[in-house]
Amino acid sequence: MKKKLSYRDKLLELAYIYNVKEIQDYTKRRKNLTTGQIELILKKNKIIIPKEFKTSFFKENFVKPVSKLKSNIVDYKEEKIREKNRFFRKVENYKHDTSRKFSYGLNNTWKSIGNIGINFLSVLPQLGKTIGKFFGELFTDVFNSIYNQQVDKKSARNVIIGFFVVAGVTTAIVFGINSYKNFDFFEKKIEVKKEEQNFKKEIKKPETKVKKELKKLETEIKKEVKKTKPKIKEEIKKPEIKVKRNSVAEVILPDLNLKTSTVIQLFKDVDYDLKKVRNEKLVKPIYFTQLPRDLNNLQSVQLKKETFIKIVLPLIVAENEKILDDREKLKIISEKKFTTDLEKQWLRQKLLEYKVKKGDINQLMIRMDIIPVSIALAQAAKESGWGTSRFALEGNAIFGQWTWDGQGIAPLKRDGDKNHKILKFPILRASVKAYKNNLNTHKSYVKFRDKRRKLREKNLVITGLVLSDTLKNYAQTGSEYTKILNQIITQNSLTDFEPVRLVNSMNQVELKS
Repeated sequence: MKKKLSYRDKLLELAYIYNVKEIQDYTKRRKNLTTGQIELILKKNKIIIPKEFKTSFFKENFVKPVSKLKSNIVDYKEEKIREKNRFFRKVENYKHDTSRKFSYGLNNTWKSIGNIGINFLSVLPQLGKTIGKFFGELFTDVFNSIYNQQVDKKSARNVIIGFFVVAGVTTAIVFGINSYKNFDFFEKKIEVKKEEQNFKKEIKKPETKVKKELKKLETEIKKEVKKTKPKIKEEIKKPEIKVKRNSVAEVILPDLNLKTSTVIQLFKDVDYDLKKVRNEKLVKPIYFTQLPRDLNNLQSVQLKKETFIKIVLPLIVAENEKILDDREKLKIISEKKFTTDLEKQWLRQKLLEYKVKKGDINQLMIRMDIIPVSIALAQAAKESGWGTSRFALEGNAIFGQWTWDGQGIAPLKRDGDKNHKILKFPILRASVKAYKNNLNTHKSYVKFRDKRRKLREKNLVITGLVLSDTLKNYAQTGSEYTKILNQIITQNSLTDFEPVRLVNSMNQVELKS
């Protein structure tokens, strides 16, 4: 059977029959000519197009007008949307212009008031001079009249006595006002000095302790740098120690490829012990940027697990506390009738971060919540092999999150038909943040968020063992994966870390390489 040719193909075949070079040249150069262009070229070459080539009556009179009408409707809709956007932009510009004009007017009025005050102050010396000159001339004339003319002695005596009485009273008043002011100011100075002395005494005590800990950390880091990089001693600079005022004493360790023995010694120097953390429910904010590469060389499995927990626990607790702070701020903003521009900007940012559509504050409140510490620790241990996997060491990926378009590490045993990678991160804390955003936003974990919301509404404690059964979609093994998580939590008593919080202190300590 012959293949049915389209109208355009028939026109091209006709052009080849009549050897129309113009069309042949276009086709050789792989330039697509439209049906109308081919018809014009054929007519120009005086070639008659058979009537049977023409398109059907239905297509010409019904299909084309309908498609044209559709395109006109689409253009009309787009034009209306553009007009709407232009209107909103005009409203916003008007709003910004009015606020700018208002602020400009306030500035001008304030400047004019200042100029009036300066002019008034400049007039005061001249006014004082004129008043002084007037009274000087008056008293001179009075005394001259007393001296030159014969005046009654009694009246002259009364005038002189009155003058000295007035002068004495004014001097006494002025002296009393000045002494009162000086006395009040002196008392204020004494109070301020006392407060400064007390504040200095309070500050000096924690600084000495922090300095001692920092000296130990600095010496350990120097030793490790000398061992790992002996050839480039001249290029390495000493770690700068900066002390910042904050509510938490944070120690951020630099990216120096520390060995596990050094890390364990650092924990001993700063008195970081898991038994103490379990009892006091407080952890020191020591943030590692990466895991030690020789963690797997430890002979003791228990020591390996404890070292991993000590590194990851502060990162998880810090992210949970940040989420709780944001949640409290969201409650305050949602209860307000009027919000500021900064609050609106913060709210828009959080709606984007938690992928909430249509500005739904209730949905944002459901998603903006903590991940139980026990679940986070158990998943980190499972996905990273207690910090020894290739993805954890090369890409700080301790939760094994997949990616198809981002930067990642390709698994060695990946199937041929799959092209996923394990998402890599610059530091460990970025991995923790991405993991929490994943559980709080992805559609696969709706059951996890719903169960957590119900616990909140009933004022029950959010724990890992209660929510672990909702994470079947995290791995391909499903319910088997959740059983392994529960086993890790119970065997390592990770529920003890659920209520752990960061230690509050006066200083924030940052180590930079």
